[in-house]
Amino acid sequence: MRQEPAELWQFYIQLTEIEAAFRTLKDDLGLRPIYHRLEQRIEAHIFVAFLAYCLHVTLRARLKPLAGGLTPRAVLDKFAAIQMLDVHFPTTDGRTLILSRYTDLGIDQKILAEQLDLTLPPQKPPKITAADRSLTR
Repeated sequence: MRQEPAELWQFYIQLTEIEAAFRTLKDDLGLRPIYHRLEQRIEAHIFVAFLAYCLHVTLRARLKPLAGGLTPRAVLDKFAAIQMLDVHFPTTDGRTLILSRYTDLGIDQKILAEQLDLTLPPQKPPKITAADRSLTR
């Protein structure tokens, strides 16, 4: 069975795209082999990897018209510096005031977020914990 050169070229392009997808999964997304014994867990792992890849492709597509030189990896590296943390302040009556906060965006992160039309959600209100429960204030 003889293949036409154009058809062979199309197969080659598909192969390079598939290889690039696996490189993305392994390198950019950091997905390494995880050994599962149950079929449900294997399918769940594949599903999560596929979703991560879809988000990666979507990010690449959004970057192309806005900032063609930026790669999804560079954007993820920039946004990785944003941290979410809980600050605990003990009160004089034995309770704890908990402030859940994310770090302020740096200049590069602000510009990038504006270009991608992304906004962080508002900071959460503080919580006060009592002896076995928490109250939102």
